[in-house]
Amino acid sequence: MMSRLMSSRLASAKHTSTALLRPRPAQNVATLYQSSALAAQRFLSHAALPQPGALLRSGAKWPQRRGWPIGASAIHNLPMIRHASFARSIPSLALKLVRIPAMFGAALIGGLAWVQYQAAQAGTYAMDVLGKAKDNVANVANGAFEGAGDIFAQLSRGWDKTKDDVSSGVNSVQMPQWMKDIYEGRAGKEEGGSGGEGGPNEPQHSNVGAVGVGAATGAAFGMNADDEEDERSLHTAARDDQMMMLTRKMIEIRSLLQTIGQSESLTLPSIVVVGSQSSGKSSVLEAIVGHEFLPKGSNMVTRRPIELTLVNTPKASAEYGEFPALGLGKITDFTQIQKTLTDLNLAVPEKDCVSDDPIQLRIYSPNVPDLSLIDLPGYIQVEAFDQPTELKTKIQELCDKYIQPPNVILAISAADVDLANSTALRASRRVDPRGERTIGVVTKMDLVDPVRGAQILADRNYPLRLGYVGVVCKIPHESRSLFSRGSANILNAITKNEKAYFGAHPEAFGEDSQVTTGTPNLRKKLMHVLEATMSASLATTSEAIHHELAEATYEFKVQYNERPLSADSYLAESLDAFKHSFKGFADTFGRTEVRQIVKRELDQQVMNLLAQRYWNRPVEDMRPIDTMTEAIQDPLSSLPKADPENPLWHLKLDASLSTLTKLGIGRLATTITAQALQESVQGLIQGSTFASHPFAIEAITQSSENILRDLSFDTSDELEICVKPYKYRVEVDDQEWRRGRENITNVLKNELKDCENATRIVEDQIGGRRKTKDVLAFIDRVRKGEIVLEGDGVGGAGGFSAALLEKGREAVFLRDRADILRMRLAAVKSKQCANPKNKYYCPEVFLDAVADKLTTTSDLFLDAELLSKFYYQFPRILEQHFRQMDESTIERFAREDPKIRRHLDVVKRKELLEHVLKEMEGLRQLEAREKRNFSKGTQTDDGSNRSRRKGWGGLF
Repeated sequence: MMSRLMSSRLASAKHTSTALLRPRPAQNVATLYQSSALAAQRFLSHAALPQPGALLRSGAKWPQRRGWPIGASAIHNLPMIRHASFARSIPSLALKLVRIPAMFGAALIGGLAWVQYQAAQAGTYAMDVLGKAKDNVANVANGAFEGAGDIFAQLSRGWDKTKDDVSSGVNSVQMPQWMKDIYEGRAGKEEGGSGGEGGPNEPQHSNVGAVGVGAATGAAFGMNADDEEDERSLHTAARDDQMMMLTRKMIEIRSLLQTIGQSESLTLPSIVVVGSQSSGKSSVLEAIVGHEFLPKGSNMVTRRPIELTLVNTPKASAEYGEFPALGLGKITDFTQIQKTLTDLNLAVPEKDCVSDDPIQLRIYSPNVPDLSLIDLPGYIQVEAFDQPTELKTKIQELCDKYIQPPNVILAISAADVDLANSTALRASRRVDPRGERTIGVVTKMDLVDPVRGAQILADRNYPLRLGYVGVVCKIPHESRSLFSRGSANILNAITKNEKAYFGAHPEAFGEDSQVTTGTPNLRKKLMHVLEATMSASLATTSEAIHHELAEATYEFKVQYNERPLSADSYLAESLDAFKHSFKGFADTFGRTEVRQIVKRELDQQVMNLLAQRYWNRPVEDMRPIDTMTEAIQDPLSSLPKADPENPLWHLKLDASLSTLTKLGIGRLATTITAQALQESVQGLIQGSTFASHPFAIEAITQSSENILRDLSFDTSDELEICVKPYKYRVEVDDQEWRRGRENITNVLKNELKDCENATRIVEDQIGGRRKTKDVLAFIDRVRKGEIVLEGDGVGGAGGFSAALLEKGREAVFLRDRADILRMRLAAVKSKQCANPKNKYYCPEVFLDAVADKLTTTSDLFLDAELLSKFYYQFPRILEQHFRQMDESTIERFAREDPKIRRHLDVVKRKELLEHVLKEMEGLRQLEAREKRNFSKGTQTDDGSNRSRRKGWGGLF
């Protein structure tokens, strides 16, 4: 019964669905639903399988394919296997699928389901990857912090030990002030607590600065690699730290002694690096520094010694280098340091081969020890075809100069070359036959068998008291890509590579092998040897300093009467003396002097106008004189009897007056006054101590020119406005006329005297007065037309040469000019020129009176505007200019005078020697305290440190 009921309901539902679609045969509808179900099942099965390129998690399994339940419709169960987000959209999709074929609708639904599945899988995979990355980062960070905590704890224990040692000797030994500052500063930082003055939220800088005595030496020795641990004992770490301070102080003293110079005894030893080319010398130095900075090249690049000073700066945040002699400042890019060294070396001409002029380079870094190294050109066996034949000899002579006692020799030899053929060892044997100050460094240890390498380091045929050190300083090939050449620190890569190589052969290079290997051990050996060598040289150097100081004191007392002098004091004294002389000049150079200068110039302008408009012209050729033209051009002979209303004389005088007043009096008077001031300043310079200082002469001259140029622009414009009324009308009273008459008389007399002097000079050039008269007579006859010349006498005429005729024309002109001047002097002195109303008959007097009025206006204005302002500004600007100079400029200025340079050298030498003696006294006290602490440590130790007292060999 129930089965029949269900069958009837299914049948009715089936008929109802068929009716809702459209009228079709029942068989076609069933076929359509069956094909749609199969297509959906095909798409869903394809979406469930993993496709190539799909984002699946690692280890995902292939899903099992499930069959449909028996009697269930595939299209009916389709929404149950899709994502829940599609279940809500089935009704709307079903309505839309009514109008399209059922197959395409099922395909669309299957495709959306596949995309949804792939997106869900990709999200799950991404979240899993991020989770794993977070776990890895957390593990690495925890390991780093745990390792740093262990290191800080060990360094703290070392600091406590050294602090107790220092505290025990503070009261018993008189420590130097700089040592007290170091001790008190570190103790203060420790007592400041973790928060410091800034509170608990501030960064913990103080703990980093006081973590322990071995912190600085650990980094300096190269024990700061990721897998490197400081295995030194507390006593050894404290000893290394104190040794570093001693070495640093000695290097500072050595730098001071280098500035004193003049004696080989006034120096402390350095480590001289020698070796043949391609022996690895540059790689060793770069491994010690931790950077690639030395010149590289296929040909010989190192041509000058490089004095390399390494300064340990534990608190510095950056590494940088300096060239003290060049003044380039701090250079943080080691590639730039390398380029500078290359340029300085290549500046040596190839014909000179090498130069003994050293290059000074200082490198500051928390990762370097305090060392003083000298890099020299590498030895060569045979000169190349493009190298000078004397190159080998010159390199050997240069190296022999530096490897003399007391310098320590760092002899670089390659492991693949027999020590018997080592050029560096052969050179060191010549100056150090017992091997007491030579350290052997064997490079390229990885190129020979480990057993053979150990035999080289333990060599007994060429024994060195300081022993051998084996290194592998090349950067691993796989690590080289991680570093920017010459910029990043390569020490860690080299240390890891060495540790991997030497650790892989413990039977040859282990602790029981009694050989020294690795760059960190080389660094430590260099520091200990340099400290011991410098310490041994202190006594001898101190005696030499005492001797030099006695000589400098005697010279300072006898030659300079113990007069103290510095570059600053010399500059101040010179400037004060110059300002005092300038004040004296300003009191004597005033309006009267300006009037004389301006009036003299205007008198010359008046003479030029008279010569241009009234006097004779030069005799330019030998043509006959045109009487009419000559009468018009030179009518002065008829002037005393001329008609007062004659327009010719009015025109001449008015034109001359206009030219004089419109000459530009403002610019002319200002310019000649400024020139007179500038010449006076130059005279003051030559009479002062600045005369021997080109720099000071240039500075003073430039300052005065700038002031006068700025003042001249405004002064000339304003003065031109003041004399503007004279351009339109000039009235001359009796007093001004009388003064002008007297002045022009003197001017004409001077002009006549100059003309007569010039005539005598021409007569001497012609050959005497008689010969001059013959030449003048011939020229006069030609000008009168009595003699006709062909070609204007270019080739000579009348028995006279062309040059002689040229001089004759000059003599004719001077003779005629002298006659005119005598005539005008007589006219000016006549009664006709005593009255201002006769100005047209006496143009000389009138123009001179006008020039006098212009001069009076000019000197009054120039005194108020130009002179007063210049006298006020010049000394102040000069003072400001010299006070703004830096120390190097002042020093260069003072040393321009040879006498002052010698005086300064004596004073500086004496002061430096006294300062060095004071520093050495403090250093000896520090050494004595350190030795007492060391002796106390040896009494409590098991005897392992007692061998260090026997000599350098026991240190290593």
